[in-house]
Amino acid sequence: MSFKIVIPARWASERLPGKPLRDIAGRPMILRTLDQAREAGADEVVVAVDDVRIAEIVTKDGGQVEMTRSDHVSGTDRISECATRRGWEPETVVVNLQGDEPLTPPRLLTNLASALLERPDCGLATLAAPIRSSDELFSEHSVKVVLDERSRAHYFSRAPIPWVRGAMNPAGPLPAGRFLRHLGMYAYRVSTLGQISLAPPSPLERLERLEQLRALDMGISIHVNVLDEAPPAGVDVVSDIERLESLLRE
Repeated sequence: MSFKIVIPARWASERLPGKPLRDIAGRPMILRTLDQAREAGADEVVVAVDDVRIAEIVTKDGGQVEMTRSDHVSGTDRISECATRRGWEPETVVVNLQGDEPLTPPRLLTNLASALLERPDCGLATLAAPIRSSDELFSEHSVKVVLDERSRAHYFSRAPIPWVRGAMNPAGPLPAGRFLRHLGMYAYRVSTLGQISLAPPSPLERLERLEQLRALDMGISIHVNVLDEAPPAGVDVVSDIERLESLLRE
């Protein structure tokens, strides 16, 4: 099985500037993420960066780096530039591993690439996990997804979907039904990456502020692998670093 992994990493972060180089139990976060990617069996792993400070750390550790523009608004755009610079073929499968996801199990990356390779009629593959609480279901920070019978995405939303008529209560127990939280990890074909990055944001994407809705609006099929449990969450704020260090100690 042949696929690539690209780790987009940018210096600027409103809540945690210089996040890729934040120390997690004695090792920069971007290198811990790179460690996980190296175990997934990809034939190439590249860190797509916008700052020489990140590039120097990765290169010193023996990693491959692609310098990309600093004005990209999304990881998808950064990965698309990386794929173009590398001259990857249109059918090449690329897995996007965010630089702030240092405890992602390597097998998830391998399985995600495999899911897309096995489905030539899909342009993307992604992940979801069961929602376990009403708090998670009703939180706008938890992106929900509903699937068709072939495990393809119907829609992504920050709203609680599907809506169970007469049974939805934010203060009550989780109603009966299948509720899934989207996990922001993707496998793309290079040709699909180019299509998405060249297209303007769609109306639904602007409303929900969810980039994956652009692909759906363009008629691109998205396969969704449903996990039994979500992997450890990534790093957004300083307290997340403390949480990951605790997990590493365990």
